[in-house]
Amino acid sequence: MKDLEFTQKRALSRAEAADQLEALAAAIRRGGQAELALGPGRLTLRIPEELHTEIEVELDGDEVELEIEMSWRTTAAERSEDPGD
Repeated sequence: MKDLEFTQKRALSRAEAADQLEALAAAIRRGGQAELALGPGRLTLRIPEELHTEIEVELDGDEVELEIEMSWRTTAAERSEDPGD
């Protein structure tokens, strides 16, 4: 059983989709605690230094599906710099 799962499906204009991806990219770039606006609410996630990614493109007739998946462990310790360096 999953601890949490959120799915959102909706039609967006190209500009709205770009805005959503830009907000996600900015949150990933900042790292740490990232707050994402998702519909009527907000979701806060801890973004680590290293992520696992998967990009999948499917062509089926006249439909194109692009999936961008990112995953990371919530229990992995962040890498810390050695104070002696």
